[in-house]
Amino acid sequence: MNNNYELYKVFYWAAKTGSLTQAAKVLYLTQPSVSHAIKQLEDSFGMTLFYRNSKGVMLTQEGEVLYSYIEKSQILISLAEKQMAALKNLDSGELRIGGSDSLFKHYILHYLESFHKQYPAIRLHLNHGTTPEIIALLKEGEIDLGVVRMPIADPLLEVKESLQLQDCFVAGSLYSELQHVVLSLDMLLQYPLILFSRNSRARMAITELFQSYGYQLKPEIEVGSVDLLIELARKGLGISYVTREFVSKELEEGTLFEIQLDVPIPPSHVGIMIMRNMPVSNAVNKFIELVH
Repeated sequence: MNNNYELYKVFYWAAKTGSLTQAAKVLYLTQPSVSHAIKQLEDSFGMTLFYRNSKGVMLTQEGEVLYSYIEKSQILISLAEKQMAALKNLDSGELRIGGSDSLFKHYILHYLESFHKQYPAIRLHLNHGTTPEIIALLKEGEIDLGVVRMPIADPLLEVKESLQLQDCFVAGSLYSELQHVVLSLDMLLQYPLILFSRNSRARMAITELFQSYGYQLKPEIEVGSVDLLIELARKGLGISYVTREFVSKELEEGTLFEIQLDVPIPPSHVGIMIMRNMPVSNAVNKFIELVH
């Protein structure tokens, strides 16, 4: 069986829009041409792919199976077309980056500024999200690269380490009596802790560390941004777990101080993540070179 790619393209848009009329508009075809293409595909498989109803069309069970494959191919084709256009030169094109708010603000922003000065014609698109969300965006072809905390164990992804960070606990003046005290984990747990949301890499890492010593972390407050972690600690609502490099200004000014522990907190690593064995544009290569 060797169906023409155009038939699958018509099938994809009919399934995606749920309408032969809308598919015809997207593809600049007539509706009879779309109907004929669908009929050809159905005849070649010997099965019905769509139910027709007053609102348009719906996939049959067999159609759903076919769509699950065709959708992936369309994403890859779309990605390939975008990459080829960007490969031509850096006088036009785009760079789509995914990452967390904190990594954008405290790490990537500096490089974005430099990149934009060198290649002002390249449009920048920034997508914020958690690591699982960034991985999904990368696999769906919605972004070109992701900036994430490691480790990432996925055979479809290639991750290049670019930065080492050190996380720590910090507090404000309300807890000044702890400024020159070395705390055990058990002593630290006597104070209200402020942690990042549960699906963050930093949260998972510190939870695993405490578990390795036989302790369970039960934060008083959970937040969704580093800025809130910093501000709540400054206000005295508890002791926050943050990345030291992200609070360097507050530590230097003395509005926050680092809590000293009797056990070391292992450093974390940030990596640049791309799809393995997939071509990338010149813009992506130039940005990765800049970061490294």
